[in-house]
Amino acid sequence: MGRSRTNYNGEDCQWFLKATEKLLSDELDGTLLPAESYFVDFLRDIPEPSGEEPDNVEMEAPKVYEQVPSLSVLADKLLSYMRQYNELIRGASMDLVFFKDAMVHLVKVSRIIRTDRGNALLVGVGGSGKQSLTRLASFIAGCKTFQITLTRSYNASNLVEDLKALYRMAGQKGKGITFIFTDNEVKDEGFLEYLNNILSSGEISNLFARDELDEITGELVSVMKKQFPRRPPTQENLYNFFISRARKNLHVALCFSPVGEKFRNRALKFPGLISGCTVDWFSRWPKDALVAVAHHFLSSYEIICSPQTKQDVVQAMGTFHDFVAETCASYFERYRRPTHITPKSYLAFIGGYKSIYNEKKAQIGELANRMKTGLDKLVEASESVAQLSKELVVKEKELAGASAKADEVLREVTVKATEAEKVKAAVQKVKDKAQALVDDIAADKAVAEGKLEMARPALEEAESALQTIKASDIATVRKLGKPPHLIMRIMDCVLLLFRHRLDPMAPDPDRPGPKPSWGESLKMMSQQGFLQSLQNFVKDTINEETVELLAPYLTMEDYNLETAKKVCGNVAGLCSWTTAMAFFFTINKEVLPLKANLAVQEGRLKVAMSSLQVAQVQLDDKQRELDAVQMMYEGAVKEKKTLLDAAETCRKKMKAATALISGLAGEKERWTQQSKEFEQQITQLVGDALLATAFLSYSGPFNQEFRNHLAKGWEKQLQKHRIPFTGDLNITTLLVDGVTVGEWNLQGLPSDDLSVQNGIIVTKATRYPLLIDPQGQGKLWIRNREGKELQVTTLNHKYFRNHLEDSLSLGRPLLIEDVGNELDPALDNVLEKNFIKSGRTLKVKVGDKEVDIMSTFRLYVTTKLANPSYTPEISARTSIVDFTVTMKGLEDQLLGRVILTEKQELEAEKVKLLEEVTGNKRKMKELEDNLLYRLTSTKGSLVDDESLIEVLRTTKDTALEVSEKLMVAAETEQKINSAREEYRPVATRGSILYFLIVEMSMVNVMYQTSLRQFLGLFDLAILKSDRSPFPTKRINNIVEYLTYEVFKYTVRGLYVNHKFLFTLLLPLKIGLRSNSIAYEEFQTFIKGGAALDLKACPSKSAKWIEDIIWLNLVRRNERAWKAWFDSEAPEEAEIPDGYHHCLHSFKRLLLIRCWCPDRTLAQAIKFIGEAMGARYSEGVILDLERVWEESTRLTPLICFLSMGSDPTTSIEALAKKLKLKCTAISMGQGQEVHARRLLQQCMAGGGWLLLQNCHLGLDFMDELLETLTGTESIHDGCRVWITTEAHPKFPISLLQLSIKFTNEPPQGVRAGLKRTYVSLTQEQLDYSAMSQWKPLLFAVAFLHTTVQERRKFGPLGWNIPYEFNQADFTSSIQFIQNHLDGIDVKRGVCWNTVRYMLGEVQYGGRVTDDYDKRLLITFTKVWFGEHMFVDSFAFYKGYKIPQCKSIEQFREAIDLLPLLDTPEVFGLHPNADIMYQTNVAKEVLDTISSIQPKDSSGRAGETRESVVNRIAMDMLEKLPADYIPHEIKGRLQKMGALSSMNIFLRQELDRMQKVISVVRSTLQDLQLAIEGTIIMSEGLRNALDSMYDARVPDTWKKVSWESSTLGFWFTELLERNTQFNRWIFTARPTVFWMTGFFNPQGFLTAMRQEVTRAHKGWALDSVILQNSVTKMSRDEVTQPPLEGVYVHGLYLDGAGWDRKGCRLTEPSPKVLSVPLPVVHLYAVNSADWVRDLKLYACPVYKKPRRTDLTYVTTLGLHVPANPPHASNPEYWILRGVALLCDIR
Repeated sequence: MGRSRTNYNGEDCQWFLKATEKLLSDELDGTLLPAESYFVDFLRDIPEPSGEEPDNVEMEAPKVYEQVPSLSVLADKLLSYMRQYNELIRGASMDLVFFKDAMVHLVKVSRIIRTDRGNALLVGVGGSGKQSLTRLASFIAGCKTFQITLTRSYNASNLVEDLKALYRMAGQKGKGITFIFTDNEVKDEGFLEYLNNILSSGEISNLFARDELDEITGELVSVMKKQFPRRPPTQENLYNFFISRARKNLHVALCFSPVGEKFRNRALKFPGLISGCTVDWFSRWPKDALVAVAHHFLSSYEIICSPQTKQDVVQAMGTFHDFVAETCASYFERYRRPTHITPKSYLAFIGGYKSIYNEKKAQIGELANRMKTGLDKLVEASESVAQLSKELVVKEKELAGASAKADEVLREVTVKATEAEKVKAAVQKVKDKAQALVDDIAADKAVAEGKLEMARPALEEAESALQTIKASDIATVRKLGKPPHLIMRIMDCVLLLFRHRLDPMAPDPDRPGPKPSWGESLKMMSQQGFLQSLQNFVKDTINEETVELLAPYLTMEDYNLETAKKVCGNVAGLCSWTTAMAFFFTINKEVLPLKANLAVQEGRLKVAMSSLQVAQVQLDDKQRELDAVQMMYEGAVKEKKTLLDAAETCRKKMKAATALISGLAGEKERWTQQSKEFEQQITQLVGDALLATAFLSYSGPFNQEFRNHLAKGWEKQLQKHRIPFTGDLNITTLLVDGVTVGEWNLQGLPSDDLSVQNGIIVTKATRYPLLIDPQGQGKLWIRNREGKELQVTTLNHKYFRNHLEDSLSLGRPLLIEDVGNELDPALDNVLEKNFIKSGRTLKVKVGDKEVDIMSTFRLYVTTKLANPSYTPEISARTSIVDFTVTMKGLEDQLLGRVILTEKQELEAEKVKLLEEVTGNKRKMKELEDNLLYRLTSTKGSLVDDESLIEVLRTTKDTALEVSEKLMVAAETEQKINSAREEYRPVATRGSILYFLIVEMSMVNVMYQTSLRQFLGLFDLAILKSDRSPFPTKRINNIVEYLTYEVFKYTVRGLYVNHKFLFTLLLPLKIGLRSNSIAYEEFQTFIKGGAALDLKACPSKSAKWIEDIIWLNLVRRNERAWKAWFDSEAPEEAEIPDGYHHCLHSFKRLLLIRCWCPDRTLAQAIKFIGEAMGARYSEGVILDLERVWEESTRLTPLICFLSMGSDPTTSIEALAKKLKLKCTAISMGQGQEVHARRLLQQCMAGGGWLLLQNCHLGLDFMDELLETLTGTESIHDGCRVWITTEAHPKFPISLLQLSIKFTNEPPQGVRAGLKRTYVSLTQEQLDYSAMSQWKPLLFAVAFLHTTVQERRKFGPLGWNIPYEFNQADFTSSIQFIQNHLDGIDVKRGVCWNTVRYMLGEVQYGGRVTDDYDKRLLITFTKVWFGEHMFVDSFAFYKGYKIPQCKSIEQFREAIDLLPLLDTPEVFGLHPNADIMYQTNVAKEVLDTISSIQPKDSSGRAGETRESVVNRIAMDMLEKLPADYIPHEIKGRLQKMGALSSMNIFLRQELDRMQKVISVVRSTLQDLQLAIEGTIIMSEGLRNALDSMYDARVPDTWKKVSWESSTLGFWFTELLERNTQFNRWIFTARPTVFWMTGFFNPQGFLTAMRQEVTRAHKGWALDSVILQNSVTKMSRDEVTQPPLEGVYVHGLYLDGAGWDRKGCRLTEPSPKVLSVPLPVVHLYAVNSADWVRDLKLYACPVYKKPRRTDLTYVTTLGLHVPANPPHASNPEYWILRGVALLCDIR
């Protein structure tokens, strides 16, 4: 067997080992017993190739199953396989530590996978190595591994496809494959059905289609023939071969976590998971494993400490982890908040330690290095000063010689310079003269050019015209035989301009004017370069004569460009040119004289410049002489200056060095001290880093108290292991600087310690953070911190995967908000940082897709769940941080808000101050860093770096300035804080109120109020509360207004039984905070003496004191206290022993709670009124219209449903009043489509949508939330009303967004009537003018309140709590109106009709129980009749019908009614209130107690199982023996087997035996299941839980009777058995205990049968049961009656019994039930019987619950003669009097 065992628990393992060893010792020789040994088949290496193998053969290591020589050999071999795995598998980075447990698990898994059909169920928390070891074991075995890839749409059909692929691989291809399946992948419980089939039979029905199977089996024919030659290849054989082969090669490895109920349930539902697998439990890593892992990762890691200290660190890490595991259990016990740590958490802890140590070591090292270098430079600077002073003396001597030489050269320079100046003056005169000529020429030139500029446009036009003429155009013109006349004239003009000869003047025969010289023109045009000559024409040659000759031509009408273009074509350009030339002359004739003068002037200038040149040569000669002397002088001066500069530099260096040394004197001293400290810091860093890493890795999920507990525990461990660390280490300052914290605060992070720590964990932890953030504080901070880059998404968002992939690939921060208890499996690889290196980039697998991941990617996950239950796997993958707002953090925030409103300038100044201080501190740090950097980075001597001195000066000045600013800021902050503190009470009250509201969510998960909603109320209170010039008065106004507004807002959304709870907690919490109530007093109030043992207390001084009261108290003056105790209202009576005046209201409440639990409620209301004000004691009436006014289009309105509280009618009535459309739809299966359509209509067009019973459509609620928050345009009139019952899975975000209200009828007559009359209008009141209308309306309203109020008294009020609601009242009023409209005024109201309609139809229609119907009809008889219009009529003393006319008068009259009603108002005895008050008080106090943190001390480490085992053992000892059938039969034969009473007895004994058998079987099986011998079934689990909670198990209840506790039930079993045992084995009882019968009706029937048989002629059908109550007690009965039976054990509930008069009477005060004397039951013939109408027909019930199932019979009881009102049976009907067989 090796050591391969299935681990159930440590004890089982030890037993198994010992049993195996004993067996081996007994059966074999003891000496042969092997030491601990393991066997594997993978130790052999691949054999060396011999060269004779075929080419395609694959060499494999031989699989020899052999003993492992030693664990170290095994570890080496496994390390070798792990290296191969990492090399061959893409993306693998397995780094396992093979400590003993890990190797043992791997050996087991390896053996399972190497076994045909081997499947494994690996059970352990996430991160314990299940998957890693399975992958490695599969790799060693040569099997591939497969794991499904979960996506959002992955479903059963996808799983089937994956299973097909696995079956093809294993069965068709015959290759080994391991299917790893984790509980995270159980997306649907149906997945396990497939696995159950695989593990049980290997077959999955209809996995493959017929054609697929044919293909598979076709391929397997040859394979099967080879393996089984004689087996025929039929379809069936091939299919079986395929399945067999698949089962052989497919290995399922289930990796499940045992945490929670899922694992147990799955094991019970799918037995194949257990029976088809070898189970291997991965228990918590033992200490040696933790140490081994730490040693593996830290052995080669450099830590600056001794080897022993390093070994201690390794040991301490394991201790730290174990300590946190213990703390997780304590935290759960105390706060019921589950937290987990896993081996993966431990690995993250080790990795984090290396990271933190490196970071802090580098940081300290860099600072130390800088400071050392800086100090060295300062020492060097001191030495340089002495050297510089010596150099200065030498330089001053050299300077004196250089000065004399320079003076001599200077004199020579002066002579030369004088001569040069004379020559320079002469040259200057010549220069001036030439310059004057140049100026004149320039002026003339400018005038000429200006005039010529005027002609430029015409010239340019002409030139451009010439450009259009081509040689071909000229050639064309020449060829013309008879050219146009205009062309010839143009050419004449050209001839004139060029001064060519013209023909002699002769008149033109064709037209007036000279005849053109066309011949000359042709000659000129024939010349080469004619066009060129035109373009280069010298314009200055034109004279006045030429222009005169041109004038006649130019003035002709047709001599223009337009005409020329028409006539001449391109040659028309010559026309423009000739015109331009003539125009040019008119301008040029003015310019020509100027040009002539310019030529003369230029001649004179030439002569002047010649003279200047000669003079300049002379000047240059003189200048050269001067330059030579000047150079000599400059050389001498330079030498002098160099020496002077050297001396000055020397002085400056000395001065600078001195300034540097003196300036850095303070820094030098500080740096010297710090340099010494750095060495110590490095030494202590080994422990500091351990504390910091433990804090980052483990502290997140805990609150401040437990974080401090962890820190102290860790410090103790460090001291124990003698690891150096800094005493009183502040983790916050170690991990983050104050400047960063200041920035975080500005970004919205609260400034309290817990929030700052949370900020550090979020930013510094190695894992991505998961924020438990019910108030959204953390989310707000992250949004502000990350800014616009942040991508916000949710797991349900339709683009969630896109958001995730984009953020990963773009390196942007991603916030996934409002997650539930589970995360999307697509995040697994991201959270675990399973990154694959691909070249230089990293990739991560998201679902089935690989995505690039940038180093800048950051992920934040938040949840609004206040107490989420995350699996150990999620705890290991993320860094869970409890961001729940703290009371101090919220108080500071609220203080800021109130100051912002009340003293805006103060808060603005504080924020500005905080920004400045943060900036200044950062500046100081930067300056010092810069100074150190400059000191260390300066090359050479410090005295050579003048800029450093400037930096020092700037640093010093700035540091001084900043220091002054910080001092001023500190003073200002103190002043601001003093001013702010004045408003602290407002913030304190706000904080108390908010945390009380949050606490209410623990009472009912639906009571969710967001911080944003509360802050809205807070701001509104500040805005609307009364102003006052006096701060104290103003603060008081705000506190009062805020408290009441929050009270109304909160109470409106609570169920009626929790309204009082909240109201009571309000003054209690305020008192606790103000220390007016001590915490011990508060604990005593909610727990009383429940924690004490009665036997351990002194004995009671008097019998009248109940046990529980005695446990609450000490001895006192008995007589006075007895009188006080017996008073009707002890809270109103004077307290004995002088305590009446010295006890304040809470201590009185404490006293009443201890003495009179039933009066706790009354005194609590009094306490609330005294502490908070009378208005808090009254109920808050729901005003739906006000609720609607508070809402917006984005705010749904949610009504929490309860019995009789459907608000549909009221909502529809309000919509009708406001003239708005209201559409209602009841949610349920398939209604989402219609709801979605109606919602879209409502959002688009306005109106109200009422979604009813939304607890039946929770999926749509998520969609509704997303629609409301994600839709941009919603109609302003749109409102969504929701009704729902409480449901744990109702979306918290929707609840926090909504306005919540309940519509339950308020408690008390005053509140009930007030609510009714608030909903009535004056118009309804004035409906009828008949005098009966208003009284009848009030009476129906009173009846309506009464029938609802009686419900609270339980069975005394109504046997069944009916759902009377507003619709009953409305229909009743409608009937009254109709009836009054139709009656004859003279005859009046028909009371029989009214009573029938109210008692049988309107209200009676709901009533199903006959006795409840009797009660209702009695009410209508007593209250409805002509007597109700008499002035003396009252429902009860003080409860009259008001004689009012207006609705306001009625409301005022109702306000005068008592706040608390006596039960007599409803027809009950005052005692009825005792049980109600006691139950309510108990429920309230138990609820308060349940929501408080649990005491740290528990039940001495006793587990649930051991407690139940002890109870079971005790019960089995006391359980009666089984009845032996033949003995019973024999006894019955002797007694008369056919006697009706004996037949009844036999039936009862059969039932009793069944109960005994079931109880015995359950107890025995439970003991075996607790021991682990048999499986703990669902029934046994229920029995265990029930017995632990002192409840009766369901299986026992089914075969027996109901009982309030297990103790009462078992006692009753023993008592019942005693009665049966005596009856069967001794004799028939003289008096029967009717409670002890299973079927008391059968008993009475048997008795009637017995009497009938005794009277001849009587028939059973005609025999009637009769009774008479005797005066005897049970002990006084000595013999049975002559006829009938005596019964005892009946209790009268709701009345007392007059033993002397044998009649009903009023019960004694505070006596809830009285035992009835022995009753004689007999039968009479109905023919002889006359009904006595004066008898009260009293129903008899088996148990306090009065239902048809517990009803036995009816007995007639006499009523008293006096007082008169009590002599009527109706009086006792209203009292709810009944007889009970059992009152427990």
